[in-house]
Amino acid sequence: MTIKDRVQQEKQQEQVYQPVFYRLKDKTQQQALEELVSAHPYIRVYDEIISQLRELVKSLHPTKRLTEEEIEVAVKEHVGSTPLEQYGVWVYYPWIHKVVHIVDEEEFILLRTSRNLHKITAEERDILRKKKLGVIGLSVGQSIALTLVMERLCGEIRLSDFDALELTNMNRIRTGIHNLSIPKVIIAAREIAELDPFVKVVCYTDGATEQNLDDFLTKDGQLDILIEECDGIDIKIISRIKAKALKMPVVMEMNDRGMLDIERYDLHPDYPMMHGLIPDIDPLKLKHLSNEEKVPILGPMVGMQDMSPRMKYSLSEIGKTITTWPQLASSVVLGGAMVADTCRRILLNQLQSSGRYYVDFDKLIS
Repeated sequence: MTIKDRVQQEKQQEQVYQPVFYRLKDKTQQQALEELVSAHPYIRVYDEIISQLRELVKSLHPTKRLTEEEIEVAVKEHVGSTPLEQYGVWVYYPWIHKVVHIVDEEEFILLRTSRNLHKITAEERDILRKKKLGVIGLSVGQSIALTLVMERLCGEIRLSDFDALELTNMNRIRTGIHNLSIPKVIIAAREIAELDPFVKVVCYTDGATEQNLDDFLTKDGQLDILIEECDGIDIKIISRIKAKALKMPVVMEMNDRGMLDIERYDLHPDYPMMHGLIPDIDPLKLKHLSNEEKVPILGPMVGMQDMSPRMKYSLSEIGKTITTWPQLASSVVLGGAMVADTCRRILLNQLQSSGRYYVDFDKLIS
């Protein structure tokens, strides 16, 4: 196979982001996995089920410091008569050509979240695994999505972005150069699957549009929180109109001075959209504006008068020395943490307020 042929083959896989599960107690699935690995010798197989079972039995006996011999006995008792290769589930990741043997869903979640206890209680964990979250915009949104999943704050996450990864995006999107030109939502969805294959991921590779927003917000169950991180002013407004009608909370982080917006339409249905800062204008007329044309309209909405001096200067340089507004990795990672923490508290009914808040390092650390 030539390099050109291989490139074409990989292009056909660009939209794949869902792992495939094989449970070998089912002879049909066992045969399918064996045929897959046999037919594709470049697939790498990882089997560390014993280390997971050792962790599991230790977590099930927290009051006792087990010896190596006791751990070995406990693992054998836990597994019983089931052959080790049939225990748990084998997960195939087509985009990286890897098969990984892991404990099945309930034990996986128990282990994945064991270091959260008791900052997140077992009861809270079980509440959170039923939640559905949606992220529009996968630049700042990628950090947010991955942090939500690492803390396991949901059982389903919907991702929306129309853009593909460019080299200039990699100043703040954590990924490898092999992912250039792959849709941002697919990159995020794949990383989520590699972190936790049991979290349901739904991708909207066309981005959020007036036509698909109802689907994004409500299909197969309404979102518990909308996280809005898109560049389009029209979608910023339209998504809020729809979220408000559905009494759905909206969270947004602006990537400058740690600015965080919370709009609790679930608790306060009459709360003004974006705190009353949205202009009285038809959002559909804003769709095709250039970045330079967006600035005077977007300014009041995002608190331009309170922006950092360097961000203000950068906005004045759009179309002159830069093509769009800058974002820094440190701010993006901070945004992921802020939004995840805020969403967790909203989902667990520990936070009821709406408003605009700042975690400004320049003021906090000086």
